[in-house]
Amino acid sequence: MNAAIVAIRPEPGLTATIAAAAVLGLTVEGAPLSQIRALPWDVPAPGTIDGLLLGSANAVRHGGEGLALLRNKPAFVVGGATASVAREAGLTVAQVGQGGLQSVLDGLAGQNLRLLRLSGAEHVPLVPPEGVSLVTRIAYDSVALPIPPKLADRLRAGAIVLLHSAAAARHLGQECARLGIDRQGLRLAALGPRIAHAAGEGWGEARAAAGPDEAALLALARDMCH
Repeated sequence: MNAAIVAIRPEPGLTATIAAAAVLGLTVEGAPLSQIRALPWDVPAPGTIDGLLLGSANAVRHGGEGLALLRNKPAFVVGGATASVAREAGLTVAQVGQGGLQSVLDGLAGQNLRLLRLSGAEHVPLVPPEGVSLVTRIAYDSVALPIPPKLADRLRAGAIVLLHSAAAARHLGQECARLGIDRQGLRLAALGPRIAHAAGEGWGEARAAAGPDEAALLALARDMCH
């Protein structure tokens, strides 16, 4: 039996997820439960930075004038979506990795690079390999939004919820508690094990995608909805 699939990530990612799902023949309902806002950040002297480390398209979208000052630096990014947004912003993408930023860093071992990691307020800690050093700047954060009445009704009826971040997972749990929505009626498809863990216990089901990318997440949702 088919089940409703709901995405709660912020725009413009929400629209992208719905469109990608449609290509696979999946109908995904969308309601953003967070909004991304830019934060001011201090730009390191360009001469002290050899490249950019980008794990999210939001880092590019909200990098502002500071990122523009570093546009001539090579960018090491995770995933095709981030690479596409980076190129549209005029950045030179030197490498597109899969499996997370740590794997991208590990592939740069011994290259004697000082990289600027531009990230969100919530980010995964990284361990630079030999020869690589990191400077981190926070360019954006996520503002939580309440579950609207229409989505609350959908969730009470049961659904598969797509989770793209640990913050979204925690917020979903908090909102369900606030509104008295039974967790047992909801099944979670998470972008990774860390995200699934952040959701807590008591859900009807919680599974992590085979890889940290949209295609793997949608494949999991398709498997779960039957």
